[in-house]
Amino acid sequence: MFNQEETVEFLKELLSINSPTGYTKEVIDFLRKEIEAVGVETTTTPKGNLIAYIEGEDTSVTRALSGHVDTLGLMVRSINNDGTLNLTKLGGPLTPTLDGEYCDIITRNGDVYTGTILSKSPSIHVFKDASKKERDIDNLVVKIDEHVSSKEDVDRKLNIQNGDIVAYDPKTVVTKSGFIKSRFLDDKASVAVLVHLIKAIKAGNVTPKTNLQFIFTVYEEVGHGAAYLPEEVTELLAVDMGCIGEDLDCTEFDVSICAKDSSGPYDYDMISNLVEYAKDEDLDYAVDIYPMYGSDASAALSGGSNIKAALIGPGVANSHGMERTHIDALLNTYKLLVKYIEN
Repeated sequence: MFNQEETVEFLKELLSINSPTGYTKEVIDFLRKEIEAVGVETTTTPKGNLIAYIEGEDTSVTRALSGHVDTLGLMVRSINNDGTLNLTKLGGPLTPTLDGEYCDIITRNGDVYTGTILSKSPSIHVFKDASKKERDIDNLVVKIDEHVSSKEDVDRKLNIQNGDIVAYDPKTVVTKSGFIKSRFLDDKASVAVLVHLIKAIKAGNVTPKTNLQFIFTVYEEVGHGAAYLPEEVTELLAVDMGCIGEDLDCTEFDVSICAKDSSGPYDYDMISNLVEYAKDEDLDYAVDIYPMYGSDASAALSGGSNIKAALIGPGVANSHGMERTHIDALLNTYKLLVKYIEN
C-alpha cells in the first residue's frame, strides 16, 4: 500500500535539509535514524554512502537499489573587495535559474549565514546590460545578509572562506492537484520512494525475493556515487529522475525506464523484465534514451563492478532547474519497484 501523504511529507522534510554534493552528513544522519527506527540495520561506507540491509527469501543472492541524496549546489570560489562572494558549481546546476535565489552560506566552523544569488548587473535602473548579461557562474555572486562591505569584513566578522558551501533554497510546493514543485527532486523524490519501500517491507506488505541492499549515495552529482559496490551485489537498480523533453516519451505522471544513457546501454534482460512488470501492473511508464545523463548504475559499471544494471525513476520536468513531478510518478515508480523485488 502506497501512502501518498506520508511519502510527500517525508519528501518535504528531506528537501528541507541542505545536502549539496560533498556536504551530506546531515541528510545521511537523518536517513539513518528514519531507517533504523523501523528495525533495519545500516552501515556507512568510508565515502559516506549509507547502506540498509534487508534479508529476502533467497539469501544466496543480493541485489541493490540505489538513490542519491546529494544535490546540486555551489561553493565559495573567492571573496570580492565589496564583500560579495564569487562561486563555483557543485555538479551541474542550470545557472540562469539561480539569479535571485535565496541561499545559505555554511562555514567550516558550522555558522550559517543567509544571502541572495544575484547577477553582477542586478538592477535594471543602474546597469544597461541588466536584462542581457549572461547568467553563467562567472557572472553570479552572493550578496550576504550581513553588514559587510569589504573582503576584510567577510573574513574577520563572518569567518567565511574560500571553499565554504553555498546551498540554495529548494522552494518546495505541493499543489492540490498533486504536482510537486521543488529543486532537488533529482533525486530526493526517488529516495523518498525507496524509504517508503523499506517501511513497507518491514510492515510485511512487501516480500523481497532476494537479499536487498538499499544504497543511498552522496557523490552522484559529480559522477562517482556508486563507483564502489559491496562484492556480494550482483545486480543494481538505480532509482533516479526520469527525463522529460524533446525526443522523449516520459511525462510527469510516468515511471521512466532508461534503456541507454551517455555511458551506454543498460542490461537487456533487466530492462525487458522491467517493461513486462510495468505492463503486468498496468502502470503509466515510458522507455527512453538519455544521451546527456549518467547514473549510479553507470558509475558502478565504470568503477569495475561485475553486475547487471538498470535505471528507472519518476518523470521529472526541468531537470537541474526548478523541477516538477507528480505524485502519480512516485506511485508508478513504487509499484514497479515492488514488482521488481518480489520477482
